[in-house]
Amino acid sequence: MRARALTRRSLLKGAAAGTACALLPRASAAQGTLAALAPEESIDRTMQRLFGALPIRDGASVISLELPLIAEDGGNVAMSIEVKSPMTPQSYVKAMYVLSDRNPRPLNAKFLLTPESGQAYVATSLRLADTGDVRAVAEMQDGSLFMVKRSVRVVVAGCAI
Repeated sequence: MRARALTRRSLLKGAAAGTACALLPRASAAQGTLAALAPEESIDRTMQRLFGALPIRDGASVISLELPLIAEDGGNVAMSIEVKSPMTPQSYVKAMYVLSDRNPRPLNAKFLLTPESGQAYVATSLRLADTGDVRAVAEMQDGSLFMVKRSVRVVVAGCAI
C-alpha cells in the first residue's frame, strides 16, 4: 500500500473543512442569546430575561439619560447615558442597557465596561417604533441595578412592526 503525498490542495481542503466546522453555531452556546428571543417580546419579559428577580433601584441620582422630548424621526434618535462612578476596580459600572418600551424587541443596546474604560459614558442613536419610555439600566460590579426612564414622543416611527 502506497502512502498519499501531502499536496497543497489537500492541505487547503482540510483547513477549510476544519474552519467551517469551528464556525458552526453550537446549540448550547446559543441558549440565552438571540436564539432564545421571540420575534416580539414585551418590556416586562425582556426585563425578566435580563435581570431576573433582582431589585432595580431608582437611579435618578447616579444616571444621566439625555434624550429629546420629541423625536421627529424615530429611525434616528440621539441619546447619551452617563453614570456617576469612580470606575475603580472596587467600584465600577459593569454594563449599561438601553431599553425601549414600545419597540418589538425592547433591548436596544448593551454596553460592557471595565475600570479601564475611564468613565461610564456612552452616546449613540436609537430606533424607536412609537411614543413611549426609554429606560437606561446600569449594572454595577457588585450586581446592583439602577434605572432611569424618559418618555419620548415619536412623530414618525422608526421600526417596521
